[in-house]
Order: sequence, then C-alpha cells, then structure tokens
Amino acid sequence: MIIDCNMNLPLLYFASKETGDPKYYHIAINHAEQAANYIVREDSSTFHTFYMDTATGEPLYGKTAQGYSDQSCWSRGQAWGVYGFALSYVHTGDKKFLDVAEKLANYFLNRLPEDVISYWDLDFTDGDEERDSSAASIMACGLLELSKHLPVSNEYREIYENAAVKMIKSLAENYTTKNVDSNGILMHAVYSKPSGNGVDECCIWGDYYYFEALIRTAMSWRM
Repeated sequence: MIIDCNMNLPLLYFASKETGDPKYYHIAINHAEQAANYIVREDSSTFHTFYMDTATGEPLYGKTAQGYSDQSCWSRGQAWGVYGFALSYVHTGDKKFLDVAEKLANYFLNRLPEDVISYWDLDFTDGDEERDSSAASIMACGLLELSKHLPVSNEYREIYENAAVKMIKSLAENYTTKNVDSNGILMHAVYSKPSGNGVDECCIWGDYYYFEALIRTAMSWRM
C-alpha cells in the first residue's frame, strides 16, 4: 500500500452511504488503520510504501518509490498522510485518525526551511536539493482541514492555521508563474526525483491543491 491511497478512501465511505452497504465503509476504515499501524513510523514520519505478505497478511517491510531512501520521509507522502487521515476522521468520527494526522503534521512542520516550503524529502532542511511546492499546497489544505476539527482550546489549532497561511503566502509570493511563460501555476514541484521525472517543474496536483488552499482561506470549504 502507498500513503497516497488515504486520499482515495472518501470514495469508499461515499459508496457505503449511497448504497447502504457497510462493506465499503469497513474496507476504508481497515485500510486507514493498517496505514496508521505500518506506514507511520514511531517518530511520526512515514514510509511511502509498505508491503504485506499477500498469502498470510503479515507485515513485511517499508520502502520508498519517490522519496530519497527507504528510511527517509518523502515530503509529499507526509502531506498525503496529514490530509488523508484527517479525511478518515471526517467520515468516521474516530479521533485516532485525527491524532495521527496531528503527529504527522508536527513532524512535517519541524522539518521546514525558512520560507516554509518543504524540500522534496524531509531528510533535507537546507542546501541545494529541490523543493516540492506541491507538497506545500497539499499540506496547507491538510492543515486547514485538520484544524477545523480541533477544539478551540487545542493549542495546535492556531499553529496549524497560521502555518497553512504562511505556506500559501510563500507560494503566492515566490513560487507562482505569474511572470513566467508556463503551462502551470506553481513552479518548483518534484514528481519523482529517483526516476528523474518531473523534477523542478509544474504539476497538475500542485496547481489543484494551491487553488483549493486559496479557496479555503477565502470562503467556507465543503467536501
């Protein structure tokens, strides 16, 4: 399984609601729980991928496909995790998913450079490695969704909201193509550096989540 899949689970929650068949709902919850158990490490970083024995269901090992190494933390994957676990909380009301999203968010925020736009892998916090603007736009949306469901008394609620706004502001000021002839909106995204694909380019999901983040700051966002 890959951390990205957490973003797809709302389709299963929706399917149960529409059909009245709970099996899709239970499949989604089971997947989210397995991701929390095996993709999320003890220090709240994440594997990109995790392998299970298809015959016995026993956990095997974690790896990466688009991160720096099997032991590193791919920044866009961490952002998928924050937003994805928050979505499972939205559809289930199970606070454990919100707790996991918080832990992943804290890890991400503690690995940011000065302009709050993450490097393509969170093992890097300075230097000449590429940034991933798409990870920042996804994380901004995830933080805004996460913060909505935290009580006002939670000290991290305002921290997450402020961090999201800082990311959006940094993207708007330094990462857009407003003065560049381009087929995209956000520059400096990284699709897969290990394979040499989409390195330091625009990407469609970066543009989408940037647009979503802007809408979230300007008006009420409903799923």
